[in-house]
Amino acid sequence: MDILSIGSSGLTIKPLGIGTWQWGDNLFWTYGKDYDASSVEQAFKTALESGVNFFDTAEIYGLGKSETLLGQFMQQTNQPVYIATKYFPLPWRFGKSAVADALTASLKRLQRNTVELYQVHQPFDFFMGQPTLMEALADEVQRGRIKAIGVSNYSADQMRQAHELLAKRGVPLAVNQMQYSLLARQIEHNGVMAAAKELGITILAYSPLAQGLLTGKYTPENYQDPTGARKLDPRFSRGGVEKLAPVIMLLKQIGEKYDRTPAQVSLNWLIAQGNVVPIPGAKNGSQAQQNAGALGWSLTQEEIDRIDQATRPHQQRFL
Repeated sequence: MDILSIGSSGLTIKPLGIGTWQWGDNLFWTYGKDYDASSVEQAFKTALESGVNFFDTAEIYGLGKSETLLGQFMQQTNQPVYIATKYFPLPWRFGKSAVADALTASLKRLQRNTVELYQVHQPFDFFMGQPTLMEALADEVQRGRIKAIGVSNYSADQMRQAHELLAKRGVPLAVNQMQYSLLARQIEHNGVMAAAKELGITILAYSPLAQGLLTGKYTPENYQDPTGARKLDPRFSRGGVEKLAPVIMLLKQIGEKYDRTPAQVSLNWLIAQGNVVPIPGAKNGSQAQQNAGALGWSLTQEEIDRIDQATRPHQQRFL
């Protein structure tokens, strides 16, 4: 599938994007220590050269630094670039003006007058409430400052409510951004995927490589104690890596047929689900190029089914 429509918004992109949480963030990531602005700029340029021009960011990524970097990089290219960013419903944001002000700040950092996709980062209500929030977002579509509306981490019921509220204004809900990978397939069973397909909503899949577990980098043979946030994730323990080994072996075997890596096979499997756009991170040019290798080819149905069966036992174990 070369081109995918984002919901019913009219926006069409290749079914792969780049997540930019790592860009400028030194709270959860090691920006400024292990990589820097020049590294992520190379990721941006390489992604465009590889045909990937959809980037997902948020106002809270690096406290605005991710948006600022993207804004700077976009000034240096004439190629079309599609941006998705996010509004975080903080407790003290309780009126329509809060949405307008947050969007204004994001657009300033991005050096843009409009953004292709504006998403609600979490389904928090606090004092504003979903009706007011969706009204404010619909107002911005009418003003022309955002082209499509999305949500993130919304349950099936929450997504249906947002869809219904926006429909009253004649505005479609374009996406729901959810954690989705071969090792995190909850949305297939909690109603989110079914509701998204029913309502014509695209799933943006964040952490599609399970923070690197599906790249083949972590194996029992080269095991090292995890660092950073991965220390808190039991999937990165020696036992977790050992349990995952048969899945990685299968991804390698299938990938050899296409001269592709386990990560590329994993991303291609997600794309094959039909209304899914994976947005793996990339903090340098090599990672951006690796991600792009998920495009331009397709797994057979038999291979899709084999991967499906192999990862089903891990759905609960690796949550």
